[in-house]
Amino acid sequence: MKGPVMLIRRDFLAAAAALAASPAFAHHGWSSFDQGRPIYLEGKVLKSAWRNPHAELQIQVDAGLKLPADLKTRTPPAQSANVDGAAVLANAQLPTRKDAVWEVELAPLTRMQAWGVPEIKVGDTVALVGFTFVEEKGEPIVRVEYLFVGGKAYGLRSSPA
Repeated sequence: MKGPVMLIRRDFLAAAAALAASPAFAHHGWSSFDQGRPIYLEGKVLKSAWRNPHAELQIQVDAGLKLPADLKTRTPPAQSANVDGAAVLANAQLPTRKDAVWEVELAPLTRMQAWGVPEIKVGDTVALVGFTFVEEKGEPIVRVEYLFVGGKAYGLRSSPA
């Protein structure tokens, strides 16, 4: 015979497992991304969600995307995380996959505010260097290291130095 405490515990664990498996709770930490292979994307914003746990965009990438000639020589913004920004920019390449639409994970809103990033709206154009999954497998998702918008560069892994 099961007591009421055991039944409550069982129901709680079942509910917790169901929530953990729910796509609404999917959140990608840095370890999910191939940080040894930065990619460059640029495109028009189709969707913008300015919320926590982090701001998100959906961008339409032009089929003729090219690396900017000056990307390797850009000065990365100083940030509090120990990131070799010059190496990230120098090693950035175009993705090998040809998806026209990418999901873009930005930083939490508190960090976006610390950098002074203006709210990005549908129709805006953004460029970025970030990381996608190992061997570009899975969904076309990129986690942004450097965001270029409105003529400014923002480092999103941490706060400004």
